[in-house]
Amino acid sequence: MTGHSRPVDEREDEMKSMLEAIVSRRSVRKWKPDAVSEEDIRDVLEAAMNAPSAVNEQAWQFVVLTGQVLRDFAEINGNSPKGAPVGILVCGDKKADKLGGFYVHDCCAATQNILLAIHAKGLGGVWTAVFPKAIPELRRLLGLPDHVYPLAFVPFGHPATRQGRATSRYDETKVHRNAW
Repeated sequence: MTGHSRPVDEREDEMKSMLEAIVSRRSVRKWKPDAVSEEDIRDVLEAAMNAPSAVNEQAWQFVVLTGQVLRDFAEINGNSPKGAPVGILVCGDKKADKLGGFYVHDCCAATQNILLAIHAKGLGGVWTAVFPKAIPELRRLLGLPDHVYPLAFVPFGHPATRQGRATSRYDETKVHRNAW
């Protein structure tokens, strides 16, 4: 074997493991009060920043929320489950978005990577929306500049309960080939 090549069976095992992680990930809305390590938070952010983005613009910004600011955010936004020790606000950066609106797609890809990284770390999180009516107050709370638009919020931590074995949600009736 040379330098970076790996045996085919090792790559196949890695692919199976990744697919299993995707299928088994579920939303978690209740957490233990235990803190999440800075290393875990950084790893989750690194996964977010390695998401695909339109022409590699990476038109995103992330705000890590903890403590009272996290609790204030949850009160203002209203739909975020309470009790997580940390949350990541995923924001589109309109200044970095040269294509006009693709920051939304970039941020969605980053949010999915956040959820998968949280799951890979043995933590639990949930994708929540940022309500447009809450944005002015959230801007004041967090000091967000006008060109930064909050899109998604992922509270996470150590799950309060063990989750059962997840099964695939694959549904052939939702698949159309070449036409409806």
